[in-house]
Order: sequence, then structure tokens, then C-alpha cells
Amino acid sequence: MNNNNHQLKQTLGLVSVITIVIANVLGSGVYKKIAPMTSELNSSLWVLLAWIVAGLITLFGALSNAEIAGLLSDTGGEFSYYKKIYNKFYSFIYGWTAFTVVQTAAISSLAYVFAQSLNSLLPLPEILTEYSDINLFGIFYPFQNFSVKLTAISAIILLSWINSLGIEFGTKISKFILLFVIVGIGSIIIFGLSSEKALISRAFESNIPHNTVNISTFFSAMLAAFWAYQGWASIGFVGGEIKNPSRNIPKGITIGVISVILIYVLINTVYLSLLPINEIAAITTQTNKIAAIEATKVFWGNGGITFISGLIILTTLGCTHMTILASCRTYYAMARENLFFKPVATLNSKKVPANSLLYQGIWASILVLSGSFDQLTDMVIFAIFIFYASTTYGVIVLRRKMPDVTRPYKVFGYPYIPILFIIFSLGLFINTIITKPREAILGLFLILLGIPMYYWFQKNK
Repeated sequence: MNNNNHQLKQTLGLVSVITIVIANVLGSGVYKKIAPMTSELNSSLWVLLAWIVAGLITLFGALSNAEIAGLLSDTGGEFSYYKKIYNKFYSFIYGWTAFTVVQTAAISSLAYVFAQSLNSLLPLPEILTEYSDINLFGIFYPFQNFSVKLTAISAIILLSWINSLGIEFGTKISKFILLFVIVGIGSIIIFGLSSEKALISRAFESNIPHNTVNISTFFSAMLAAFWAYQGWASIGFVGGEIKNPSRNIPKGITIGVISVILIYVLINTVYLSLLPINEIAAITTQTNKIAAIEATKVFWGNGGITFISGLIILTTLGCTHMTILASCRTYYAMARENLFFKPVATLNSKKVPANSLLYQGIWASILVLSGSFDQLTDMVIFAIFIFYASTTYGVIVLRRKMPDVTRPYKVFGYPYIPILFIIFSLGLFINTIITKPREAILGLFLILLGIPMYYWFQKNK
């Protein structure tokens, strides 16, 4: 360890920023989340509308975030922004939530889907099945599907080590993986929509049995979609390593998010064109079954299973890799201000916060054992939208606090776009408490645990 050198290197340009944004977003959701959305809505057209509305809301949040990032860019993302917008206490609560709930649970979820996909291609031997009924509070079953969970943990350990070798090395790997992923998804879109078995009109059917669509079910469906869009704000975590960040971060966020919206609408049109709505909904109840695999099997048969399984493995591996790379920078920034465990404030010889990677990897591995994929992702989205709304409100706060400061980027449609996003975030927060109380309560518990931890870190400087 090199404890004396605390300076990160500015080496990332605009292409790298766009790559990090897309690679942090494009993960498991593009393949899996259509099943729970279909289960909620039971209508192809409404599922596509949920993807589009969730994409637009995400874009509103991203544009608002881009103004803040362009003005206050620094390593740590929201942790650094909130010190200037609000205060150090709220900044810490965000960083603590990122560590306990948001970023580590995202890593766990992505690694879990990677392991599921690997299992569908190369069945893993079952391990410790005799302990599968052991549980905590009747909610967490750490030994269920244990071979998949162990594979996920192994992936987290391996990728954490790779990321300790340097950010330039990590970004090059991500660009390489992302190129293959884009080509693979593009192939599914082209061949899927042109297949004789695709009924494109089926993707736009609006028949809704038993009035299943209402505000609550639409919000619940978007909760799943928002997981697929989650990750774009991670670019702020590496703000201190980006060249000309006030220009490149806003541009990178905008280009990246718009690109992902287009990809998601097209690929989900493929799924809905190839599979009946009831078949997609039924996938929700089947362990280790993925909607994208079932859809690709329709037009490519067993060869399609191999292709899509390999693509999911590559995509989730790439997204896990980038989430690990970006997230650990927040805890490093916290530790430098004596608001996290002291060893996390050090850099290794490659100028990488290796101890931060270690702490992050340990907690993410514990979360893999704690719950299912959907439990983890719902908890992530519930927690992160509290802070997305806080950042968006920060646009309004800083316009009043710093009216004369030059802003490299100003959010389009101010103040209406930020206000719409804040109102929507509040609605999502309330709806999740009503419809997903277990995930909401667990998320709130971990967030509020940050209050005594803040005073503990302050006392033990």
C-alpha cells in the first residue's frame, strides 16, 4: 500500500464516460425484468409503456443530475455533491446507504444473475442441499440455490481483484465486453423481429383482463424497469478521474441514458412479439428461468439458448465489473474525511482504493446469501430514488444559493423537469411502502442505521 499518495489520476475521456454509463446500466434487467412487469400488468402495450415512461423519468433525473455533476464534479458522486448542497451529515447518510443497500446490493444482484445464467448453460453441481431450509426470520434462506450463490460470490471476488489493477485497465476490459454485448443484443433485435415466428402486433396488444392496470400496478411494474435503468449515476463516483469533467460528465450521462432507452424498448418489443403474455408472466414463478432465453429459443432453438445464455453471462459480468469499479470510490472519499473505516482511505501502487474494493466485496457477498434477485433489486430502487430526488432538488437549491456561478450544463425545462421527477420519486417511495413493505422496511432500517454510525465515526476520528 502507498498510504502517502491520495491523488487519483484524471485519465478518462468522453468515450470512457459513455462506456461507464452504459456498462453500469446494461446488466440483468434487459433480460429478466420483463417477467415481473408482465405479471403486474398482463398487457403487452402497458409493459412497453412502463419501459418508456420509466426511461423518460430516468432521463429527467439524469438531466438534473448532469447539471449538478457539471457544477460540482468530484470523486464520490452524490457524497461530494451533498456536502455543498445540504451538509456533511446528509452526505454521510447517502454514502452509508450506497454501501449498505444501493451499490453493494446492485453488485450482488448482478453477480447472482451472472451465476444463474452460467448455471443454465453449464449446470452447476448442487451443494449443501440438506441445509436449504435453514432461514433467518422466515425471509432469508442463505443455503437455497447455494451453488449459484457461491458462483456469484466467486465472481465478486475475482472482479474486485481485477479492479485493483487500475482504472484504465478496468475501463479497457469494460469497453471490450460492451462491444460484444451491443453486437449480441443488436443481433437478437434484428433476427428476432424479422423471424417468421414474431408477431409484432402482439407486442402492442392492450387487452387488460380484470382491470389489472392501475396506478399502483403501473408503479410496481416501473419499479422493476427502474432496476434495469439503475446505474447511470455511478459515473459521478469517478468524477475525480475524468478529464474535463464539467463537460464530459453531462454529455456522457445524456448520451448513455438515451442509448439505453432505445435498446430497452427494442429488445422488449422482441420478447413480447415472440412469447404470449401469459408465458412471460409465468416465468416469474420459475427459479433460474430467464425471459430472454425463452424468447430467443423460439427463433433460434437450442442454439439460441447457448447464444443468449453466453450473452447474459457477458453482460452481467461486464455490468458487475463496472459497478464494482465505480462504487468503491465513494467509500474511499468518505474514509478520507474520517467518515468511514480508516483503511479504506488508502490507495495501492496502481492508485486504486484497494481496501475499499475489499470492504465492498465482503458486504456484497453477504448480501448474495441474504435474499433473492427481486428482493435485492426492489430494495435498491426504493433506497436510491430517495437520493435521486435529493440530487434533483439540489438543482433548485443551488440555483438559489449560487445564482451567478457559470454552469457548464443547465437542465432542460427547468424548473418543471426537476419538479416532475421529485413528485414521481415521492409517489414511488409511497407505493413501494404499500406494495413491497418487507423490502421498504429493510431498506429504511439499513439507511437509518447510518445515524448512529455517523456519530460513531465522528467520535472515533
